[in-house]
Amino acid sequence: MPVIGFLGVRTPEFDASMLAEFRRGLNEKGYAEGMNVAIEFRWAAGQFDRLSGLAEDLVRRHVAIIVTTGGTAAARAAKAATAAIPIVFVIGEDPVQFGLVASLSRPEGNITGVTNFYGELAAKQLGLLRELVPNPTLIAVLVNPNEVASDAERCGYINRMHSMLRRSRRTHIRGRFRISSLYIRLMISPMGTRGRDRSCPLVKFLSAVTPCVTPWQIC
Repeated sequence: MPVIGFLGVRTPEFDASMLAEFRRGLNEKGYAEGMNVAIEFRWAAGQFDRLSGLAEDLVRRHVAIIVTTGGTAAARAAKAATAAIPIVFVIGEDPVQFGLVASLSRPEGNITGVTNFYGELAAKQLGLLRELVPNPTLIAVLVNPNEVASDAERCGYINRMHSMLRRSRRTHIRGRFRISSLYIRLMISPMGTRGRDRSCPLVKFLSAVTPCVTPWQIC
């Protein structure tokens, strides 16, 4: 019986809806867990430093394929752990920019996957934020540093944000410490802060005190 290795950044409870869709997709292709396919789950529970060890454990289990969810960190951990086992990732960033694949048309190697490119929507999201707050005095950006692996990538992201703000003539940052609007680029923590869920504690709290834009919603 083939074994699928599943590497998740969060927890099974947190990703319950996604897991249901994953199993449904397998069923549509004729695979039923426990009958003709097995799944070995490894969950980091929001602890990014565990990802490498979890990926290596799946490799030692000789799984047939590794599926990663929760962002680029999990995909990178799997890629670093094996150059032989096929890897399928689900991320929101450019996999070429983050060094996961050689190109979109020809990924090469043992890794491929799906991205929704929500990182490319930042300019549009900032535009929507300006419509909510026409003259913001300060825009706060929350970034998960574990999802941006190198200092060069962090600097590149910050420079892109500055460029977008400079092109927005109605946006003036005057150095005040009051947050007039909030642009959430990436959730501050993967645990309890699922951006696509309006009921998550962080989004619920922040949207109560200031207009917010996340990669999945306006609140």
